[in-house]
Amino acid sequence: MGFLSVIRRWALREGMPIREIARRTGLSRNTIKKYLREGAVEPKFKVPKRPSNLDPYADRWSAWLLAQTRKSRKERRTVKQMHADLVKLGYAGSYARVAAFARAWRDDRHRAEQTTGRGTFVPLVFQPGEAFQFDWSEDWATIGGERVKLQAAHTKLSHSRAFLVRAYPLQTHEMLFDAHWHAFRVFGGVPGRGIYDNMKTAVDRVGRGKQRDINARFKAMASHYVFEPEFCNPAAGWEKGQVEKNVQDARNRMWQVMPVFKDLDELNQWLEDRCIALWIETPHRDLPGTIADIWEAEKPMLMALPPAFDGFVEHSKRVSPTCLITFERNRYSVPASFANRRISLHVYPERLVIVAEGKTVCTHERIIDRSHRKPGRVIYDWCHYLAVIQRKPGALRNGAPFIEMPEAFRNLQGHMHRREGGDREMVDILSLVLHHDENAVLCAVELALEAGVPTKTHILNLLHRLIDGTHTDLPEVDPPDALALETAPKANVDRYDDLRQAGGKYHAS
Repeated sequence: MGFLSVIRRWALREGMPIREIARRTGLSRNTIKKYLREGAVEPKFKVPKRPSNLDPYADRWSAWLLAQTRKSRKERRTVKQMHADLVKLGYAGSYARVAAFARAWRDDRHRAEQTTGRGTFVPLVFQPGEAFQFDWSEDWATIGGERVKLQAAHTKLSHSRAFLVRAYPLQTHEMLFDAHWHAFRVFGGVPGRGIYDNMKTAVDRVGRGKQRDINARFKAMASHYVFEPEFCNPAAGWEKGQVEKNVQDARNRMWQVMPVFKDLDELNQWLEDRCIALWIETPHRDLPGTIADIWEAEKPMLMALPPAFDGFVEHSKRVSPTCLITFERNRYSVPASFANRRISLHVYPERLVIVAEGKTVCTHERIIDRSHRKPGRVIYDWCHYLAVIQRKPGALRNGAPFIEMPEAFRNLQGHMHRREGGDREMVDILSLVLHHDENAVLCAVELALEAGVPTKTHILNLLHRLIDGTHTDLPEVDPPDALALETAPKANVDRYDDLRQAGGKYHAS
């Protein structure tokens, strides 16, 4: 390159004749004229293509190299081993030629991956109220003094970039439905389209192109909120790049700076407040103003928010002879009248609802424990076993469900066990809960214990007074001595015989 620069300077700037330049450089005048005529500033040499012994095997060699890239590092064969296979096929060339071809092939492949192989993208623009994007992520938080792994649901409006992050223990259907309701509630409406990846809670099977077999419950949720679900191509996260970026930003702006929370509800309230605060602080990427400003302008374009979707997941369960059903390694009690029968279990994010014969039978708070090192728990409602102890009163003494009775009932049980027939009387008192309010029965038991008269008749008397509104705390009456009874009345049945002999003349009043 420096040699050509000298020739061009002599000829063009100093006006030196071609003959003199040829004499000084030793080049022919035709060569100098060619360089000057073509305006070459750096030498180019054409390397003629020479035939190689590897040419007949080039396609096969390339296929072998491609196959090796698809294997794990420990399973790949070396170039020397593949050269030996080529020799067996009739290759008569050297190993150096084969290795040079392999290096060139890898360079070309790497260059393609860094350029066209990485793909090209078109910037996307969304109209107000047109679409939202949804994605899950895994993050950690400290709840109740324990570090817990959570599943975070990210929902983001595509136009205004307003977003909401909400934490759940699992990525199940009921959690997904609850995340959509809270997102639409915070956004103030529902966009016309939702963009998702091919998550299992939404897509049962991925077909060719954009064909998807959508989950029936997910389709019902989309129909309830009246939006059109749209799913990305497999392994094409850039098709919902806004929410993918939001997952990364949330780790720095929220998860790494959050305080300690006492429960999941407090964490989700903090996340909601933090998201809204970030709307006000963060400028919009493409439009003038903050995310909050653009969201205020987009809000009228959203569809009015309908009532919340009843987002439960239904399971058919058979009740055991001990009146229990099993769900997620835990067991929950069911009223004894449904023992050995099938019921329907409606699973919500925070509760379990047992339904039978077209009506709700009972409800339990849902227990979610992701640690498999601990045994499953048993959640009893002692009222569910009252029908059993009415037939088997002896089971009340050591029955596991009755350990969780209120303290007043357990104190009364201690008094009843010390008398004959106390188990049966205790069962009759507990059975009052089936016909009266439990708090009223409990209050009557507490009053009876305070009065030192823990008997069935006294408790019934107090309960009826509470129900009728009669005061039970009347002052004790101390009668004066003048009203004391001097002669006790005696039973006299002769008066009855006198009435009979009177022939109906007198009547007993």
